[in-house]
Amino acid sequence: PWEPFSRKVHTFNNAVDPGVARPLATAYTHVVPRFARTGVSNFFSNIDDIVVFANQLLQFKIAEAIATSARIVFNTSFGLLGLIDVASEMDLYKHNEDFGQTLAVWGVPSGPYLVLPIIGPMTVRDTAGLAVDWSYFDPIFDRQTLRASLATLTIKYIDIRAGLLKASKILDETVPDKYSFVRDAYQLRREFLIYDGQPPEDFSE
Repeated sequence: PWEPFSRKVHTFNNAVDPGVARPLATAYTHVVPRFARTGVSNFFSNIDDIVVFANQLLQFKIAEAIATSARIVFNTSFGLLGLIDVASEMDLYKHNEDFGQTLAVWGVPSGPYLVLPIIGPMTVRDTAGLAVDWSYFDPIFDRQTLRASLATLTIKYIDIRAGLLKASKILDETVPDKYSFVRDAYQLRREFLIYDGQPPEDFSE
C-alpha cells in the first residue's frame, strides 16, 4: 500500500548509490588490501554477534545463544577483537538474528513493505526492530557519541556496499524492474531467516 512513497525513495537511493556509495565502495576495494577488508568485515560481524546473542535469548534459542556467546569470546580474544574469525574454524558458525525476527517469532505481523532513505528495503516490523537493536543492543550506538557512531556506521556501510558490487552490477544489467525484484527478494529472505531456513510447506518457492 505504500508503493508510491517507496518507489520515490527507491529512485532517490538509486541516484545516491552511483554518485556516492558505489564510488566509495569501489575506491575502498582498490585501496584497501583484501586481508584488511576481511578484517574489517570480521570486526563488524563480531559486533553484530552481540545483537544476534541478545535476540536469540529473547527468542529462547538457548543452545544457539550459548554458541554465539562462545563466538564472541573466541573472536574477541583469540581473534584480536574480531579481526580474525577463529570461531568459524572451530565450527561455531554465525547465525542471523535481529529484533525484527524476534517480533515475528512473537507473532507481530510484518506490516507494509517500505523503502527507507539510504537504509533501503524494510517493513514496518523490521524498522521498529532496527530501532530497538540500534538503541539497546548494538555497541556502535550504545557506547559511542553520535558523531563516532555515524563515522563507524559509515565505515560499516562502505564495507557492506563493497561486498555487493558484483551483485548490484548483475542487478543493473539483468532486472527490468529493480524495485519489484528487490521487494520480493527482501520479503522472501526475511521469511527464510525467521524460520531459520526451514519454512513451512506452503512457503513460496
